[in-house]
Amino acid sequence: MNRQVIELVGVLLLAAGVVASGIWIVDVEHRSRQLFIHAEGLSHELDQLQIEWGQLQIEQSTQGTHSRIEALARQRLHLTEPSDNQLVVVREPPR
Repeated sequence: MNRQVIELVGVLLLAAGVVASGIWIVDVEHRSRQLFIHAEGLSHELDQLQIEWGQLQIEQSTQGTHSRIEALARQRLHLTEPSDNQLVVVREPPR
């Protein structure tokens, strides 16, 4: 009888171990799927940010052209080119 009790306890321990490892595997798979979904979301966000970055670079290159800056200076600040009599040439004295 003592041997039967030991075998029964051993079988119960093995069964508990199998059930516990099965639950652990299910939990690990669930976490793995959650992390994969999160990684895919971050990858999509990265793609969107790269597209936006490219658009901003294009916008910066067009906004910073000399002709655009000159046009804005003329429109908003009412700047004009000085006439010849308004120009003053300053020369460095000879040494």
